[in-house]
Amino acid sequence: MGWRGNWPERVPRPEAKKLSDDEKAAFKKSMDSSITSSPVLSALDFRVRTSRGRFYYERSFSGADFIVMGRVTPLVTPKSYLLLEVEYSKASWKQIAKGKIRTITNAISGDTKGTFHGLGALDKSIRRAKKQGKEKLDVIKDDDASFYYAESHQKCGLQEALYHYFGVPIPIIAEPRGWYVYHRTPRIREISVDNDKILVDYRSSSLYGDSFGGTCLYMKREGQWGVFTIKPNQSTSIESSLSWLEKRKWKNW
Repeated sequence: MGWRGNWPERVPRPEAKKLSDDEKAAFKKSMDSSITSSPVLSALDFRVRTSRGRFYYERSFSGADFIVMGRVTPLVTPKSYLLLEVEYSKASWKQIAKGKIRTITNAISGDTKGTFHGLGALDKSIRRAKKQGKEKLDVIKDDDASFYYAESHQKCGLQEALYHYFGVPIPIIAEPRGWYVYHRTPRIREISVDNDKILVDYRSSSLYGDSFGGTCLYMKREGQWGVFTIKPNQSTSIESSLSWLEKRKWKNW
């Protein structure tokens, strides 16, 4: 037998279930509720749309048209199960999660890999703050720019520090989205004395151990937080990054 015979058999797709109007409305209500209750999903303008028996999670970027972030398909078996997928190339979909409605909504709001937003840890921390009757959790910074929750003394991730410590809005933290999608890990390189400028490296490694990534500057300008991607050879410091941005009239790299 030639090499062609060694390919594994293609696994058939799960059979989709046709929902009644009442079932469709119940699922849609649960998905809408999960967006409303999620600080991250609501801040990033997520919504759910139904079409041809499926549910589509969509997001609007900067007030533009909505873009499909994932689709949810009701399944015949197991009972009440749903299939969450993302499109990785045109008309080709990849499974992210399968289970009951709570499993699906948690996979989206709790995403930490960048598939939908990458801010799952931040979402969880803001929910914790709300349970305590607070808008933000108390965070402390040590001498080497590491951050910890004041109450538990547990280490605080960069995204959480940007929100709870510096006060950066969620939509700004979510940028640059493409770097989250490629699983780049953010690390602070420099913080200004007045805490209104944070230079952050986003790094990841190849299979061969090579490091690659990019740098961005989170900064408050004219009273508003923004984020700017910086050309690599201009990102050695906050000062060099600002100088480069001013020459470009504040255009991203």
